[in-house]
Amino acid sequence: MSTILNIGILAHVDAGKTTLSEALLFEAGTLRSIGRVDHGDAFLDTFDLEKERGITIFSKQARLEAFGRKITLMDTPGHVDFSPETERTLQVLDAAILVISALDGVNAHVRTLWSLLDHYNVPTFIFVNKMDQPGSDMEQIAAHLCETLGSSIVNMTSGASDPSVSESIAVCDDDLLDSYLNGNPITDADITSLISKRLLFPCYFGSALKGDGVHEFLENLCKYAPIGTYPEEFGARIYKISRDDDGTRLSFLKITGGSLSIRDTFGEEKISQIRLYSGSKFEQVQTAQAGTICAIAGLSGTRAGDGLGFEASNHEELLEPILNCRILLPDDEDPYKVWQNLLILQEEEPMLSVSRVEETNDIYVRVMGQVQMEILKRLMLERFNMSIDFGPGRIIYKETIAAPVEGVGHFEPLRHYAEVHLMLEPTGPGTGLTFEANCPTDILARNWQRLVLTHLEEKKHKGVLTGSEITDMKITLISGKAHLKHTEGGDFRKATYRAVRQGLMMADSVLLEPVYRYELIVPQDNVGRAMTDLSQMNASVSAPEIENGKTVLRGTIPAACLGSYAEDVRSYTSGEGSISCVLKGYAPCHNSEEVIAERMYDPELDTHNPCGSVFCSHGVGTVIPWNEVRSYMHIDTGWRPEGDDTPLPSDIAMEYDMDSLTAFKARTSSDPGPDTRSFSEKERDYRAGQDELMAIFEKTYGPIKNRSNNNNDDSPRTYGVPEDKPKGISDPKYDEKRDAKAQRKAEGYKEYLLIDGYNVLFASSDLKALAERDINAARDKLMDIVSNFQGYRREIMILVFDAYKVHGGTEKVLRYHNLDVIYTKEAETADQYIERTSHELSKNYKVTVATSDGIEQVIILGAGGIRMPAKEFWDEVRNTENQIREQHLEVSDSKLHNYVIKDTDLQN
Repeated sequence: MSTILNIGILAHVDAGKTTLSEALLFEAGTLRSIGRVDHGDAFLDTFDLEKERGITIFSKQARLEAFGRKITLMDTPGHVDFSPETERTLQVLDAAILVISALDGVNAHVRTLWSLLDHYNVPTFIFVNKMDQPGSDMEQIAAHLCETLGSSIVNMTSGASDPSVSESIAVCDDDLLDSYLNGNPITDADITSLISKRLLFPCYFGSALKGDGVHEFLENLCKYAPIGTYPEEFGARIYKISRDDDGTRLSFLKITGGSLSIRDTFGEEKISQIRLYSGSKFEQVQTAQAGTICAIAGLSGTRAGDGLGFEASNHEELLEPILNCRILLPDDEDPYKVWQNLLILQEEEPMLSVSRVEETNDIYVRVMGQVQMEILKRLMLERFNMSIDFGPGRIIYKETIAAPVEGVGHFEPLRHYAEVHLMLEPTGPGTGLTFEANCPTDILARNWQRLVLTHLEEKKHKGVLTGSEITDMKITLISGKAHLKHTEGGDFRKATYRAVRQGLMMADSVLLEPVYRYELIVPQDNVGRAMTDLSQMNASVSAPEIENGKTVLRGTIPAACLGSYAEDVRSYTSGEGSISCVLKGYAPCHNSEEVIAERMYDPELDTHNPCGSVFCSHGVGTVIPWNEVRSYMHIDTGWRPEGDDTPLPSDIAMEYDMDSLTAFKARTSSDPGPDTRSFSEKERDYRAGQDELMAIFEKTYGPIKNRSNNNNDDSPRTYGVPEDKPKGISDPKYDEKRDAKAQRKAEGYKEYLLIDGYNVLFASSDLKALAERDINAARDKLMDIVSNFQGYRREIMILVFDAYKVHGGTEKVLRYHNLDVIYTKEAETADQYIERTSHELSKNYKVTVATSDGIEQVIILGAGGIRMPAKEFWDEVRNTENQIREQHLEVSDSKLHNYVIKDTDLQN
């Protein structure tokens, strides 16, 4: 077990957080005198900006030893504009001190800090400061804390041995209460356990400025704070990036396991320094043990939230800016250099999200508020000697969806291929984005699935209403397809991005706006004015509460409506009123139509975020619009938008149990009006259309020349041989091809008809009804029908059935009378077999494919085959049966006629 204690101090601005830090350092003997924020000599306010403004801007640390504990004290910013810095510090704390002003109580920012502590599961001690101020009542404040933050807050100022305190502690846990009621005393270990589990929050009262209660608080802090245990394996979490006065890049981290030494390597980089900071000074060490918070030099690519060793990286944060501002530059400033320097500041404050529009050189940053803007201006001037200003801030909106939708993306220019199917689902306010894969590896290999997830996470995807970032969604990879030869990693990036955008175009999108949680304090005479203002600003208002002679109003308000209302409050209350706000999260926009119209974003014109997909047609990449792209996809997952009753293809329908097969209907053609032509007539028209296209081509570009022989004679010649060479020199490869062609001609011209078995089966109402009772009988019946059909047709028929779910199954060929029946191997569907086989056969023979799958038809056409929809297949079968029946009747009539004549002759 370690004696190291990393503890952070959090508070609302002006609650006395830095003053308490000074008092704790003084009690531990680290400081000889207590500095003051208002005097500009506080030990932890090391930057000139902090001394000038009297606020903490950057988190800092101090080292002290007290009561057997080695403590690293982390002072965090109290101003709302720098809350993200505070949030990042919480991830490396063993415990926290929440400082609350006795006069202000639990305001909006304190509630936010309490939520953050709960989110990061940080054990918490409470110190109520400024109890020396008039009107501070301990019992009243303690009751207020329990009412607003929870009943597990226990006033332990009088010590744990006080019977009333012991009883309050016991109530925090049922097991401990049973033990206490049985006469067992509460031990220090019991208290430490409750605190570490966040079942108990000790509360102490005092005055940091006068030192009242500080010694007792420090003693109890060291006694009850959790004791850390760490594994031997190395791990560390980076929570901050900074630079010293010499420009050395520092990564601040907590070692969560093992140890760290000088010259340890991470990738290709090596640690050059390990620094233990205390205020503005530091000590260099060769090794740091688990539990230590330190700064390391030598790593150039680290980010706040990165994990080293066994620690996983986590860059998600709850707090985020709500304003996007354009940087205004003097004419003599280079926009590119300004952008580069802002990126350096972004390493230290990732929430800046610096962006640059290359076409206009405009630079944008995201900020929390006006104070942060002023700090950025000062930093750019002092560190880079660059003068910048800010344009008007624009509210940062976000987008989500109201209902699940499948997004599809396809990227197939020549010699590239990738297809992605994503399920987009809303997950509720504040959930952010989550990604996962739920796709069988026999459909899409695991490496491609991981690549899709990487592409989903690597960028901020834009919505389609205003081009704002999407949020509060779960995106699941449900299917996809790759090509064995032509797929590259970048193909899946394109397909993934397009799938997200296509899904958003289909979905019912919802515009979200940032919403503040506010607390408005006004004199009772101004309540009417305040409530009227809040109503006009689309705010929600809770029932008024009376505190310390003033009225307190709480609720939520859209950030876009707040404006400069804080100044208005001070004006109409003559300085007696105030309003404090913290970001609660995002909610549906109160004036979405107005915002969408103002932004004038057209998703179909956003060339950097296309919504359509690219398919290969005649060797050329063809862009298919988002609203048509589903019908071109090579995979059908079975998902349908609401109101679309297009039936499932057979290979998907067969995955259901037999009771659900009644819901299956054969896919029908989308052609307007009935087509009464037979398949033979359609084939004739298709051939005629091809001949007409060829005639147009030759009329435009001239006759197609035979590239294998440019001479008028029929003698072969070697490729590349000059014209003056004697004729008759043969090319062995050419001779081989010519002989094979002659052999095929001698064997006779062949035609093939490939039949998608289950697809055609379920296109017949009779066979479908039989399949509901006995699928094997329906399959045998189809084989009999096709066998009879084969006996009358000139094509060689191959009937293909799906067997891709048979574990360990291999491809089987069955000769059924005069018919070849194929059962596919494991992980190969009938579609895949037919696609592969038709591609090979169409090189030398005429191939027709009978299926109702529109996507398969498109593939077959691209391979040079002829499409026969399942409906037309059955029309041909019926026509053939009618012709057989008619010929049979003609023969029967003829025999009957001959018999009658002969009988007459006998009579004569």
